[in-house]
Amino acid sequence: QVQLVESGGGLVQAGGSLRLSCAASGGTFSSAAMGWFRQCPGKEREFVAAINWSGGNTYYADSVKGRFTISRDNAKNTVYLQMNSLKPEDTAVYYCTAGGPVVLVLQGLGSWGQGTQVTVSS
Repeated sequence: QVQLVESGGGLVQAGGSLRLSCAASGGTFSSAAMGWFRQCPGKEREFVAAINWSGGNTYYADSVKGRFTISRDNAKNTVYLQMNSLKPEDTAVYYCTAGGPVVLVLQGLGSWGQGTQVTVSS
């Protein structure tokens, strides 16, 4: 079972950028699909992006396509989410997730980190 710790959240003005990081330990990182979800107060957690074990396949929610990029560095046991052209509606707690095949990560059925807050001001 992998342990996940997110970092990189903060306050940014609309149109700005942030890069989130998720460090993994305690599992076979190189064989695990990884992803990001986000959640606002009073709303259900929603899918943002995912990446397979090799990094060769990526998946994005329609709301972030063209603005966010997911990547991974297996040598550092870390997955990243580069967020550009941020909008106020991107404000949420962002959670890192990891599983086996990517289909499980896409469904939110993997392990979870504790989350990092992203706030985008108008």
